Amino acid sequence: MRRVLVVVGVLVLFAGGGTAYYVSTHRFGGSVIGSSTEFDPTQSVASPQPGPLVSPMFGGTPQHLHVGVGRVRPPFRLAWVAGGTSLVEFPPAIAFQYLYYASFNGNLIAVSTRNGRRLWTVHVHHREAASPAVDRLGHGSVFGAFLSPKVRSKAARDGELLAVGAGRSHRLRWSKRLGASETSPLIVDNLIYVGDADGNVYCLHDFNGKTVWKKHVGGAVKGAIAYDRGRLFFGAYDGRLYSLRASDGKLLWRAQSNRDWLGSHGQFYSTPSVAYSRVYLGSTDGHVYSFGEQSGKLRWSYRTGGYVYGSPAVSRQRVFVGSYDHTFYALDAATGAVLWKFHANGLISGSATVVDGIVYFATLKRRTYGLDALTGKQVWTYPDGAFTPVVTDGKRLYVVGWGKLYAFTPRRRP
Repeated sequence: MRRVLVVVGVLVLFAGGGTAYYVSTHRFGGSVIGSSTEFDPTQSVASPQPGPLVSPMFGGTPQHLHVGVGRVRPPFRLAWVAGGTSLVEFPPAIAFQYLYYASFNGNLIAVSTRNGRRLWTVHVHHREAASPAVDRLGHGSVFGAFLSPKVRSKAARDGELLAVGAGRSHRLRWSKRLGASETSPLIVDNLIYVGDADGNVYCLHDFNGKTVWKKHVGGAVKGAIAYDRGRLFFGAYDGRLYSLRASDGKLLWRAQSNRDWLGSHGQFYSTPSVAYSRVYLGSTDGHVYSFGEQSGKLRWSYRTGGYVYGSPAVSRQRVFVGSYDHTFYALDAATGAVLWKFHANGLISGSATVVDGIVYFATLKRRTYGLDALTGKQVWTYPDGAFTPVVTDGKRLYVVGWGKLYAFTPRRRP
């Protein structure tokens, strides 16, 4: 779950070398104005396509761009509602015409995309703060990372990663104990990458959960791990962004967030998004950062007025992210320049999603917004949702409320 820090202001003045500079009265410094250095518009994954694994993990792709498939936009009509009262903090994975998600009371759940009917429930008895992931293993498998047990045992480790069948039988394939994990699993080429609160990153075989390699870093790993071109990227609670070689876990580079006047760093809860040869993520120091994918050098940062926990959505050379300052931002992906802002009704903690030119996000006041991604103009809203509110299969828009899932279909236009 998100952690809140206390921040005080102090004067900071710093001159960067060559491509960036900032001046600020903020404890962690101000916005670093960037340039197109180490920015390649051709280096981005294609938009997702309809298929059995339409959105199989958090953010939709291993790069976590948070861009939905298809042409699904307002006006909508409500098709069905599913779920209960337990918090659903992270969005479902979508595969095989089902939505797979976990609730905070320790259940892993599958419901039909067509009518919301529940296929199965697995009672894990561990708290949850992550999205499941799905692959084709054994006619479909679902992988979920979990926190501490609902009833603690001195003999048990805090967290658990498990694999169950995606189909009607939902048979347990394997489980693995690890530190408490809020990391939505990443799947690439039959390998699973996941982190934990003990500062460990694991590479596991998807078919049996056996460890391929394990890497320990200097702080808790809470966000999901991103992948691009043979490299892994993740932030940690030591205020550093790490890049590892995916094949063996070798450290390639390590970057850091800004230091304050006491030498402390903000922490990275945010999951990185990787596009255009850049790595984008937010920090509890209130900044959105852009680092070079190959070099690890800071290319720009933008200071918001509050914590940035969400993973940036990246589309059409724009970065979309919300802040605890009640403001949602569209930033230029190359330079970090503000393209537009939208003031919402409350704190923004979760990640945004772009679907058919509309960017969706939610506030902790339980309201979901849909804005025109080019202009920031509000085009839709719904009175539920708190964290990362939207996923799609190209046919319907699925809104994640506090404890419920809502399916919306576009109204036919005359």
